[in-house]
Amino acid sequence: MQVARRIQGLSAAIFSEMDDLGKELRAAGVDVINLSVGSPDRSPALHIQQALIEAIREPGIFNYALAEGLPEFKQAVADWYRQRFGVLLDPEREVLSLMGSQDGLAHVYLAYLNPGEVALVPDPGYPIYSAGVVLAEGTIHPLPLLKENGFLPDLGAVPVEVAQRARIMVINYPNNPVAATADLDFFRAVVQFARKYEIIVCHDVAYSELAYDGYRPPSFLEAKGAKEVGVEFHSLSKTYNMAGCRCAFVVGNAEILDGLRVIKSNIDFGVFRAVQKAGIAALHGSQEAVEINARVYQRRRDILVRGLSSLGWPVPSPKASMFIWTPLPAGWRSSREFVWELARRTGVLFVPGVAFGPRGEGYVRIALVGSEQRLEEVVRRIGNSFDFS
Repeated sequence: MQVARRIQGLSAAIFSEMDDLGKELRAAGVDVINLSVGSPDRSPALHIQQALIEAIREPGIFNYALAEGLPEFKQAVADWYRQRFGVLLDPEREVLSLMGSQDGLAHVYLAYLNPGEVALVPDPGYPIYSAGVVLAEGTIHPLPLLKENGFLPDLGAVPVEVAQRARIMVINYPNNPVAATADLDFFRAVVQFARKYEIIVCHDVAYSELAYDGYRPPSFLEAKGAKEVGVEFHSLSKTYNMAGCRCAFVVGNAEILDGLRVIKSNIDFGVFRAVQKAGIAALHGSQEAVEINARVYQRRRDILVRGLSSLGWPVPSPKASMFIWTPLPAGWRSSREFVWELARRTGVLFVPGVAFGPRGEGYVRIALVGSEQRLEEVVRRIGNSFDFS
């Protein structure tokens, strides 16, 4: 039975492949330390858990939620954006709930990209940015994220004829996988570029609250005119450790959101009401747990950066995100070969950079998802198995 052409360009997600490798190693008796998938290993704050417990006892809580989202959840999102970024949003027209930000990022292409039309997509980039284009039967034009440019796309390098055909551009800062950050000057340049060529900007800001050493990532919507050209996706998964709840939102330009509303109203019935109530508690409640969370990830970052660098593998220290993006150790050229050899020798799983696009070759991504003790064990195992001198 032949699958549709639109999915013939897709392969099994790298994370499934890494999971299969982990299962294979465990079956052989290996103690696997999986730093491949960026899935939070910490729990939501107790007041969020309590809100979820109380919500499931409410009458009607198990009814369909509908795609739009509870009005009180959308208001909580607008309140959080005002307090965190100073961005004012109309909760009715400029906020839409999502079943995880990946949901919205996948479906926005269906709303705005006709077959053959161009989307500007970062390379390397999170896989859904490209997979969504493929599913919409669009054409991907890669935006190279290069070290010499601070892993920011060079908008001036986009050919004029490509920019004129482009309908959507995706950006993501703090970035996954490259762990780079962007300032408001960059976002202002994006606004100008989008205005000039009438491009919809989709900014993924899922890692804004995992920032270190006093750094506070900005919102794209803080840039003057940003709301005229784009929307921003945010998730409760990383900020509040609610990944399995699939609770997120997209905010910004009301007309752009209307297209996504149409798609979602035809394919899903929204986020479970009890989960939205937990989301309200997260957004309106104390943010102390968010600050604690960031400090935990900062300590994890420091353990790996210091530890691996001491072994002769210089690893850069990111300002934000839950990842380390590092060049391969000296002597290695294939990220895939290195990751598989690393797993075979040590039982430690990273992700080969090439999984995120051709320009990811030569790098690996490390997720900061293990306890401090387990990360120290990662350093010890690698030091016992490799000589980087």
